Amino acid sequence: MLTVAELIPVLQTAIGPVILISGVGLLLLTMTNRLGRVIDRARILASQVNQADETTRQNKGAQLVILWRRARLIRLSITLTAFSALFAAILVVVLFMTAILRVESAWLIGGLFILDMASLIGALIYFLQDINLSLEAVKIEIQEAGQII
Repeated sequence: MLTVAELIPVLQTAIGPVILISGVGLLLLTMTNRLGRVIDRARILASQVNQADETTRQNKGAQLVILWRRARLIRLSITLTAFSALFAAILVVVLFMTAILRVESAWLIGGLFILDMASLIGALIYFLQDINLSLEAVKIEIQEAGQII
């Protein structure tokens, strides 16, 4: 049987992944908001394509292609971020289970932490790609407005 004194270090160790889950949750909120904005913008552009002249139609079509790529990047980023939160939650459970069962599993704990960080790193890389891609769509809009970049 595990005593409270033996459980306290486990609780202290589990605080890190719990804080990570909180931070990842805020990141997920940001990403889902970006995805919503991309979807809304794509719907607006799609409704305008049929009523536009040929040049404007091509510009709006190019923007729609970019928005589609952005939506896919954000979806992948959201998926990896959700996996990061999942791995952190599993890590907390494993930390407690190893303490309760008195099983040494440094490889399992280390592996879960590495998976957690790898997922988060991948998500952030795709998120940065989305941000860079969003500038391409803005560039097309500015050029359509007659400004030269």
